[in-house]
Amino acid sequence: MELKHGYAEVNNVTLHYVTAGKGKLIMFLHGFPEFWYEWRKQLVEFSKRYQAVAPDMRGYNLSSKPAEVEQYRMNCLVEDVRALAEYLGQRRFILVGHDWGGAVAWAFAMRYPNYLEKLVIINAPHPVTFVRELCDNPAQQKASQYILVHRTPEAERILAEDNYALLVKSVLAVGLEQGYFTEEDRKAYVEAWSQPGALTSGLNYYRAARLGSFTGNSDEVLTADPSLFTIKVPTLVIWGEKDGYLLTGNLEGLDRYVPNLTIKRVPDASHWVIHEKPALVSAYIREFIES
Repeated sequence: MELKHGYAEVNNVTLHYVTAGKGKLIMFLHGFPEFWYEWRKQLVEFSKRYQAVAPDMRGYNLSSKPAEVEQYRMNCLVEDVRALAEYLGQRRFILVGHDWGGAVAWAFAMRYPNYLEKLVIINAPHPVTFVRELCDNPAQQKASQYILVHRTPEAERILAEDNYALLVKSVLAVGLEQGYFTEEDRKAYVEAWSQPGALTSGLNYYRAARLGSFTGNSDEVLTADPSLFTIKVPTLVIWGEKDGYLLTGNLEGLDRYVPNLTIKRVPDASHWVIHEKPALVSAYIREFIES
């Protein structure tokens, strides 16, 4: 199946996206420090029955990179998804997100449940459980220290040093050793990270985020009306249990906010479960959305 590239002028930005197949829309949202390429195997797999679309989220790779940190607040990111779906002619679709893409997917489902048929989240915590864990769980606080680094003015220099050595180590190194990443994959990632302004824009997601006492912001998430954070659509959560950044405590009590919830734990996978076990991830998604 041919992957086609397109550009959508929506929500005051240009979003680059890759699409394959025809039919009902299934949209895949990547995390940090990924880009549309994270979903290349799922685009091929799901294009057999759907229009599978993976955008570069604002700030990444070939999409617009607004300079202001405020342009990376969640309301802007959610509106990008809504506007892109409408640009593609779809007002009801399936949304899949990993990491930051998952955070946006959670927020989209809260704000626009009528747009969604089903929601799939991969290693991305619900905002209430995440803020709770950041406040109360020392292990999650320790695991999230990288967020504080990402918010500093030195973050770009640290991550770009030695041809993005830290990012290569985090995302690609194990896969290069085990063979599920190739040298061509590494080049594709480095090229995406090297796009002018891309690294700063990706880091601005962290700088714009309100994450409770962990980052010195208020904890309004924990004291707000729980109904504001309830997910009204059927939801699948896939979680690599060896995730060193987002711990499994984020799954505890999740059913309070997601009444129609299915959880698939992958004990031998990490935060990068999409790359480590692409066939399993696709199988879980297919079973869920076609049931």
